[in-house]
This record gives sequence, C-alpha cells and structure tokens, in this order.
Amino acid sequence: MASAGNPKRVLIIVENLPVPFDRRVWQEATTLQQAGYRVSIICPKGKGYERGHEVIDGIHIYRHTLPIEASGALGYAMEYAWALFWEFLLAWRVLLSRGFDVIHACNPPDTIFLVGGFFKLFGKKFIFDHHDINPELYEAKFGRRDLFYKLLIAFERWTFRTADISIATNESYKRIAIERGGMPPERVFVVRSGPDLRRLKIIPPVPGLKQGRKFLVGYVGVMGKQEGIDYLLRAAQHTVRELKRTDIHFGLVGGGTELEEMKVYANSLGVSDYITFTGRVPDQQMLEMLNTADVCVNPDVANEMNDKSTMNKIMEYMALGKPVVQFDLTEGRHSAREASLYAEKNNERDLARKIIELLDNPELREKMGRIGRSRIENELEWKHEAPKLLRAYQALSDHNCGQYQ
Repeated sequence: MASAGNPKRVLIIVENLPVPFDRRVWQEATTLQQAGYRVSIICPKGKGYERGHEVIDGIHIYRHTLPIEASGALGYAMEYAWALFWEFLLAWRVLLSRGFDVIHACNPPDTIFLVGGFFKLFGKKFIFDHHDINPELYEAKFGRRDLFYKLLIAFERWTFRTADISIATNESYKRIAIERGGMPPERVFVVRSGPDLRRLKIIPPVPGLKQGRKFLVGYVGVMGKQEGIDYLLRAAQHTVRELKRTDIHFGLVGGGTELEEMKVYANSLGVSDYITFTGRVPDQQMLEMLNTADVCVNPDVANEMNDKSTMNKIMEYMALGKPVVQFDLTEGRHSAREASLYAEKNNERDLARKIIELLDNPELREKMGRIGRSRIENELEWKHEAPKLLRAYQALSDHNCGQYQ
C-alpha cells in the first residue's frame, strides 16, 4: 500500500470510454485514491464528458477528442492512431505537472504498451489491465483471421511482454495472459468487475415503462450484432408473432454504432411497437428500466470472445435482484450460476422460450432474484475485488518485480 507521506503516482490510460462513465476504471481509480495513491487518468471525451481537464474526488482526468466512432477495420486503425498521439501528449503533460510512477493501461486497444514501454525507459512501471481479448473481438466482428488479426495477436503479445504485471478480469483471461502472453502466473492477478451497490440501487418500478403490457424484459448494454441484439429482436418476434404473447414489452437501454440499424431491423421484423430503445441515458433512467423489468436478458452471441469474457450487465441485473436469461457461455454461467436460465447457444427461439418460462413463473423469478442478489452481496460486489487490486499494486512494488523486465 502507498505511504501517506510519499504516495505512489498512478497514470491510468483508457481509450474505450470516457471516465467516470467507464465504471470499472472509475472503481479502480477511486480505490487507489482512497488507499493513498495519487491518480491521474487519460481518456476520450464523450457525451456528458466534454471537459478537457476535470478534477473529481481528487482524481485529475485529462480527456482528448476522438475524430470518429469507429465501425470498420480502417476506422479502428484511424481511431487508435489518433488516440495514441493524444495519450503520448497528455502523458507528458501529466508527467511534467503531477508526475507518475506507474502507467496502468486499460485495453482495448492493445497499443497503449507503446506509451508504457516508452516511459519504462525513464524508470516507470507498466500495468496491463486486460478488459477485452482483442483478437477474438476482431474475429467476432469481422469473421476472419487475416493479417489484421495476426497483427492484433502481436500487439497483445508485446503488451504482455512490456507489462511488469497484468490484471485479468476472470480466470479465462488469466489463462490467455499465461499461455498466449507468456506471463509467469505469479505476475497475473484476477480482479473481477464487481458492481457497486451504492450505485445500483433497488428503487420502485415505473409501470409506464411497460407501455400498458403486463411484463417488461430489460436489457442494458451496447446496441450491436456482436452483443446479440439481432438475436434478441428475433426472440421478440418469435414471442409476439408465433407464440402470440402480446403482453410482453422489451426495454433496451444503451447506445452504439448500430443503434439506428437495430431500430430499422426491429421495424422490419414487425416488433418495433413492442420495443423501447432508449439510447444512452443517465443512471437514473437505466435504473428505472431495470427495476421495472420482470426478467433481464443477456443475448451475447456464443463465440470465442463472449465465451471467455465477463459481462458486467449480468452482475448489474443480479445486483438489482433480477432473474437472468442468457445463452450458455462459460463466464456467463460462472457469474450467474443459479440466478440465470441458459438458452441453447445462438438459438433465439429457445431464448424466447426461456424468457416466457420465467415470466410465467413468479415464484422461480423471485427465487432466482434472491440468489443473484445474495451472490453479489457476498462474493462479487466491488468491495470484495478492491483488496485484490491493491495486492496487485503491492506486488508491483516488490523489489523482485524488476527481474522480469
């Protein structure tokens, strides 16, 4: 742990989302700050987070613009190059103003090692916080293992080689760090993304969100095919058109590059009247939708990426005491266990059947909700993960860490 007289100075770099909107990064930052570290963050700007420099709870946040919201391989390459330029520039600004001893890089993408590796030349430490497995993400989005895929494998390997320690969000990611990244097991620390119950509050339902129907199925997350929204929309079509269940409404919370495309797709399926797309909304509106929902759904597509990844939405549903329906994926089952029903992989009809099974069984819904809430309170809440993050930082301070560089 950092000394109160001479606190360690940490620079967190994240490109995927603005902070504090990125909940995991903000939890990590506040945990370190409260433990006596001096924390700075570099991240992109975003809706509601347009200020270039802001101080929140003593944490200095430096934000940069992104020229585009990437959707293709070339778009991602342009975004990464632009972000890397600003990360270098702002890292120098932080170094000269507040200073840092550690760069804590949160992927995606796996290019931030270039910043970390450069500053290691000046005696700084580098932590890799492994949020996404980018080669699998690329394959899931574009369906190929081409030259760009091989380049992502190389970036990932160089990132692990540059890191003094790495942080994995689950055991699947830890295995990748060891087997594909070549990291010694003692330098890989599992720190899961646990929900914060101070934020995820159980509040009274808002009946109007059901649009006059008896049931509401809730979803929160990115709106895209990779996230299985097209499967969820086809499940809604099966529910309404074939099973003749017109008493169910679907509330989908979240934004993304494919939001408008998903709205058009819902209309083409003839179910747009049964679906509310809110777009990205403040926490209060998200909480109103999920607290009103009778069942929450995670339609993430069964592929290598999603099978190995922990989805925050599942634990958010459980934190609110909601039963879950999802496809049968390794890490999804590890998170939810008996708090979820598991549909056949990528089978929207079975997804619809599982949703209806829960809606028609209030006793089972209540039991599963209790199980999920208890699991969060006793095992998965962030307060159980915060000490693991601090232990990783303690290992970084160990004098033996230098032998791996």
